[in-house]
Amino acid sequence: MNCLSKSQNALYFSSIDDISEDIWQSLQCEDNVYFNRKFLKSFEKNHSEITFFYVVLIDNEKNPIAFSAIQIIDFYLDTIKNNEHLFLLKIKNIGRNLHIIPDKKPLKILISGNTFVSGEHGIFIKEDQNKKIIIKELALAILHLVQSGRKLKVDAFLLKDFINESLFITDELTDFNYNPFSVEPNMVFKTDKNWQNFDDYLAAMKTKFRVKAKKAMALSKEITIENITKENIEKLLPKMTTLYQKVAKNATFKLSEFNLETYKHLKKEFGEQYILKAFCLDNNIVGFMSGIINNNSLDAHFVGIDYKLNKPYAIYQRMLYEYVQIAINKKLKTINFGRTASEIKSSVGAIPQDLTIYFRHKKSITNKILKLFLQRVQPTPFQQKFPFKNKITS
Repeated sequence: MNCLSKSQNALYFSSIDDISEDIWQSLQCEDNVYFNRKFLKSFEKNHSEITFFYVVLIDNEKNPIAFSAIQIIDFYLDTIKNNEHLFLLKIKNIGRNLHIIPDKKPLKILISGNTFVSGEHGIFIKEDQNKKIIIKELALAILHLVQSGRKLKVDAFLLKDFINESLFITDELTDFNYNPFSVEPNMVFKTDKNWQNFDDYLAAMKTKFRVKAKKAMALSKEITIENITKENIEKLLPKMTTLYQKVAKNATFKLSEFNLETYKHLKKEFGEQYILKAFCLDNNIVGFMSGIINNNSLDAHFVGIDYKLNKPYAIYQRMLYEYVQIAINKKLKTINFGRTASEIKSSVGAIPQDLTIYFRHKKSITNKILKLFLQRVQPTPFQQKFPFKNKITS
């Protein structure tokens, strides 16, 4: 075992390759794709600007009982410019005026979770464990990791994204001076067990939303949707990168830039389980969508869009319906659409799932000041749509 470091209750690794087969077999966590070594390796391999660590919590008999994926990023406060994140702008301005947040240097943030994907993907806990105790042990293990690493500079800690049902466990983090705050919700779509095809989905909608869906399908009829495979991805990647950057540029808030080279590794390792489709017009790519099938769920990942053509050809809306068609055809129970564009996602049938993040600054005085503002943080409101005539049958 090539273990970077260890404490009484934790083992630390700087690469996914250093974790032994025995540990993976003991944890039995890889059925969840976000705790699968191949998935984690895909991100580690293609993001050299991020420092990766992996924490394995162990019991008194040295048996693995929990696993956490850690990413340390450089976060530049000047990337926060949109009015929808005025609370972060206030934190930035006040922090700089009080000289508690650096003016030019980035904040080094340690994140338990996946920087690029919404959801509870930061910590896996075995079923037979006391989860409240485990979350405390993780907080201590993270602190030990930073304090023991002489060259490891961290300004703040962030544990993301916890659903409401988990808060009775994760609120234990407040004992370690973590501050909870709400962020944009994950938009969740539930399929009806009676739907056999896309026409059944349309039939379940109220007239207004069915007309809207059919209009989007009509506007996008000239677009062809093609599978991106491990054989053709090399050729398509430059254009995909350009389209992704257009979307990323318009994003109101992002922690880090995604490297699309990751797709090559994901497609190689997961094949058809990883969804990657190109939207083409006159043999040119005008958009792409990505996602992964994780047990009974389809999780939407990044998209790329040519915004000049988006409205006349309803590209993004067509993408959302394509996710729905995939889920129905593959008999999946849910689609996790992730954050952003909540209103349009609700118009296709998604409902918000509240998410909570826990944040702690390394300096206690700074942390107390930030707490006052984080308590007032609320997700951006949107108008929730209800497109279905009847309740969805699970």
